[in-house]
Amino acid sequence: MRGAGRNQPNRPKQPGKTSRSQAPRGTGRREAGGGRGADRYAPLAGGTHSRKDRGSGAGYGRDGRDAAQGRPSRAVSTGGRGPRADRAPSAQAVSPAAYLKLGRRKGDWMEFRVPEGIAGAPIQQVLKHTPLVPKLAHKLLQAKGVALQGTNLRLQLFAREKRDFPSDWMELNVLYEDDFTLVVNKPSGYEVHPSEKGQRHTLAHAVAAYYEMTNQDVRIRHIHRIDKETTGPVLYAKNEFAHYQYDKEMREKKIERIYVALAEGELPQNKGTINLPIGQDRHHSTRRRVSETGDPAITHYEVVQRYEGYTLVRLRLETGRTHQIRVHMAAIGHPLAGDGLYGGKRAVISRQALHGER
Repeated sequence: MRGAGRNQPNRPKQPGKTSRSQAPRGTGRREAGGGRGADRYAPLAGGTHSRKDRGSGAGYGRDGRDAAQGRPSRAVSTGGRGPRADRAPSAQAVSPAAYLKLGRRKGDWMEFRVPEGIAGAPIQQVLKHTPLVPKLAHKLLQAKGVALQGTNLRLQLFAREKRDFPSDWMELNVLYEDDFTLVVNKPSGYEVHPSEKGQRHTLAHAVAAYYEMTNQDVRIRHIHRIDKETTGPVLYAKNEFAHYQYDKEMREKKIERIYVALAEGELPQNKGTINLPIGQDRHHSTRRRVSETGDPAITHYEVVQRYEGYTLVRLRLETGRTHQIRVHMAAIGHPLAGDGLYGGKRAVISRQALHGER
């Protein structure tokens, strides 16, 4: 099957020569729940939990799965006009994180009104109606981070923590931030975290400096990684609760990772799926290759634009193997422009032309 657009006379001649992909727009400031960028990077579970009461929103996820179902999601922001915390629903009418959505932050604590159907129940029973995983609920109980006073439940979700990376200042493009979430646009040339002992000047060190400058006593918890030369958003959880939630979403493939890339040559189809296992190359310590004994790896792609000698593609990862997109595109004969490790030429860009779109 021949791809649409191969014989179109007005096709662009060649992508512009550049050494760095275009980063998404960002002002470098934190966005309110109902403000610019909130439809892409929204709070974990709605409610008024931004540090300066910047309004509520929905979570970082897909398919409209919202906080009422106990997980982060992309949805329309409520702009801070959600249900009032002093109106407790019945136990039958509320799911775990819809209940969290009614909470209000007070210092290190999140305060909720207990649903009428479980008011007066033992604290362990009440905790089963929250989105806390048993391990975290037990840890909070042991640390006296749970308080049940009549119909008010208080959880110490924002206890101060020691930052686990030293600070190295760099200007960060913050795409979104609330009390649970930080999303940073990573430039090329920076690793997400150290790859060897004693390494400095990674994105983790820059995020540590950002937390220090904004007076946030928070550990560095990245939820996913992208390659050193790849640009795009990196998601951070700002407390244990958010970390558990986002890790669960990643395992259940409810958080999508979408990339755009410039591939060499002209793909014959407008869309397709690459299902080839990936393993380590025995002859090169950092290189990966397609291998029958490797781990399952699935990449979905669709053509965005065709150029003379190049194709701009959008890719969705179903799995998350090291160098997955780079290996898969090279395996079908279309390495990424600039990706010398996997056979790409550096005629139009000096690094692999890969950007995390969302």
